[in-house]
Amino acid sequence: MDVRALPLSPEDWAGHATPAWLVVLPADPKTWRVTGAIADLAHDAVRHGDLELKNAKLLYVHRPAGLKAQRLVLVVADLGAKAWRGAVAAGLAALKSSGASAVVIGWAGPEALDAQHAELATTAFADALYTYRHTKPSAPAAAALGKLALALDKTDKAQLAEVRAGLARGKAIAAGVTLAREVANRPGNHCTPTQLAAQARALAEEHGLGIEVLDRKAMARLGMGALLAVAQGSDEPPQFIVLRYDGAARKAAPIVLVGKGITFDTGGISIKPAAEMDEMKFDMGGAASVLGTMRAVAELKPKVNLIGVIPTCENMPDGRAVKPGDVVTSLSGQTIEILNTDAEGRLILCDALTYVERFKPAAVVDIATLTGACVIALGHQHSGLFSADDALAESLLGAGRRSLDSAWRMPLDDEYAEGLKSHFADVGNVGGRAGGAITAALFLKRFTAAYRWAHLDIAGTAWKSGAAKGSTGRPVPLLTHFVLDQAAGSSPTSAT
Repeated sequence: MDVRALPLSPEDWAGHATPAWLVVLPADPKTWRVTGAIADLAHDAVRHGDLELKNAKLLYVHRPAGLKAQRLVLVVADLGAKAWRGAVAAGLAALKSSGASAVVIGWAGPEALDAQHAELATTAFADALYTYRHTKPSAPAAAALGKLALALDKTDKAQLAEVRAGLARGKAIAAGVTLAREVANRPGNHCTPTQLAAQARALAEEHGLGIEVLDRKAMARLGMGALLAVAQGSDEPPQFIVLRYDGAARKAAPIVLVGKGITFDTGGISIKPAAEMDEMKFDMGGAASVLGTMRAVAELKPKVNLIGVIPTCENMPDGRAVKPGDVVTSLSGQTIEILNTDAEGRLILCDALTYVERFKPAAVVDIATLTGACVIALGHQHSGLFSADDALAESLLGAGRRSLDSAWRMPLDDEYAEGLKSHFADVGNVGGRAGGAITAALFLKRFTAAYRWAHLDIAGTAWKSGAAKGSTGRPVPLLTHFVLDQAAGSSPTSAT
């Protein structure tokens, strides 16, 4: 993907030869900073009702008179980053199948574009270009559109430097999101735990990351009884993947990301309904987001130490599978009564959360498609955020706001944990139906006393169903911004 800043003032836009212009207009024509042929076309389109002055409304013009561009898209955007991204995405969708090989985006409003605008334009561009092909030879050919430029006032060198930084960040995040989407979109027979480990090894080799992969025997020696209980019903061997990016001094405490990697989830003995079970290939969305974030961070090279941990296995219902009522011993030594085998994600995560104590982390964030209850609570807009640490929670929320990859903080009161009590073990793996996302988070919290911790439940945001079925790559943008904040020294993870 080729993205760049183009020093070109609005009065020069019409004379710039390009396959396509995408001009973003504020909703108020009195504030437009366009001149000449583009201004004439825009005002005429509004006057005749061809362009409605509402967010993301657009007009496509082929071979526009008075322009050296072969195509022109006029699109309206309200104020704000979210409207900007939506308008750019709408304009790119109109150009994707046009045959244009490159597009220049110009903002016609009075406010200066900044790094966030550049980042969001770049990630919208990557999203428009993505097509899954791994198991679909009949997928449409790649769009000709492959180059993006952002037009800026050529006299403002400070703005140019800021926007170029935003483009670089956007390009890295886009590559991470694309990797996460590609891995998560692959069917369960094309993304087994072994194949997921191979993806991690390829990422490590390409970007100079450290990697270690533990097999079943190594996990058994350590005592990962909860993870191995989930894995025992599948012929596919489990894997425990540890990736390392070392960008700071060795003594600097790392940030640790832990991603749930259930590459296919039948529910086990507590089997799921058949309808939409195919979507359970997305149950490794947390793992995919860790890979994507490691990819983005490796490209941006911030001064921070980052460790990505992925416990991965299948949850299957064969004769060896764990049964409701079985009691297993976790790596922490706590015993767990498995009341529902479909609450398996927390079982593999709890052993991973105990394992990462050895890194003496500055903070740990786990990411998991954990509960349907979170989808009921928040729908598909916000990821659920759980943390007892206010500063850490606010850092993650802020990263989500800046990246437009939002999270919403959920309660974590100890009273909710009453439902996890067991007569036969230290804890049950599920509580009652009420507050299911909260009790799941409280289960995980039992294994995090040694460090600062937050949990992201991405069950509602990691993928889409229906006509747009597929992975979203979330929350790679949120996590990347969070890690960059730590490198920039704005981290609350050092708070006391």
